[in-house]
Amino acid sequence: MRAPEPGVPPLAFAQMLLSAAIEPEARARFREVMAREGTHEAALVASGVPAPVRWFREVFPDLDTDEATRLGLDFAEHAHLTSFGPLSMPLVSAGSVAEIVELLAYLPLISTAVRPQFHTNERGLTVGLTGHTGDPDLDCLVIAYCGATVLRLLDMLAGTLPSIRLHLGWPTPSSWTEEGGPRGTRVIFDAPTSYVQVPRDALDEACRFADPVAYRVAISELRRALERRDGAVSFSERVRVILEDDPSQFHSQRVAHQLCISTSTLKRKLAEEGTTFRDIRESWLRERAIVRLLDSSASISQVAGELGYSDLTNFSHAFKRWTGQSPSEFRQLSARFHDHG
Repeated sequence: MRAPEPGVPPLAFAQMLLSAAIEPEARARFREVMAREGTHEAALVASGVPAPVRWFREVFPDLDTDEATRLGLDFAEHAHLTSFGPLSMPLVSAGSVAEIVELLAYLPLISTAVRPQFHTNERGLTVGLTGHTGDPDLDCLVIAYCGATVLRLLDMLAGTLPSIRLHLGWPTPSSWTEEGGPRGTRVIFDAPTSYVQVPRDALDEACRFADPVAYRVAISELRRALERRDGAVSFSERVRVILEDDPSQFHSQRVAHQLCISTSTLKRKLAEEGTTFRDIRESWLRERAIVRLLDSSASISQVAGELGYSDLTNFSHAFKRWTGQSPSEFRQLSARFHDHG
């Protein structure tokens, strides 16, 4: 089984095509791409299959970080409460900001283009956002879209909350002054990484349409959907779920044992999906390390230990290989960013 192709929720994509965020020429090109692949908006929505992110590269061949950011933020401004399939009901019935943001844990049900990493401390909730499209510019598009959509949904459901901000880990687009949009002051560029920060006092803010019974039912459905999905997803996804559930499972032998297959079979299955155990493990470790290092209350040694590194030097070397910075350099940048952000 191949790893699922990164995509965006089909209904959100269809609504996006009909919005002012898409020029008529681009809309026509999207439809040409869909026709070539034997589909159209209605069929896509009916199937529930995400619209491949690679279509954006075909329609916008000269896409760069600035244009990707603009598109992602523009698309977010046209998101609806009904745009996200099985996540729509719990969104509408959520009772608090915390319940809305925590629904990102179920993001794999509608898209694998962005992966969240959660960390709670005394300051509040940090949700790291990492793109998994295989294209750095498309990563910017999906991260900007996902993060800005969270801000928009919170505005619709809980009212405007200026303290909740989207941080994006790349430079400010040249057009940002003119195109910041209504949530522009809450979108901050040049961050050490991309994440949504929800202060602790905002987590308990009440939502307008709270329905505790409907929310509990919807969450139960989401959990069952994840269980059904886990039986049909790629081996890459299964490995990642095991690492997320138990970070101590750092060896392919242990993961293969949990999957009830041999190590050689796991290696072959992952190779068929175009990846390796090492790649998946390092990707997860990098994402988790970055989010944990944003929390200054934990020492670098503590973070290293949580991630299975008994030797701080080994962790520091690995982190520098992943990011080009040592953990202490990253933390200093993060501290300066918060001091001046």
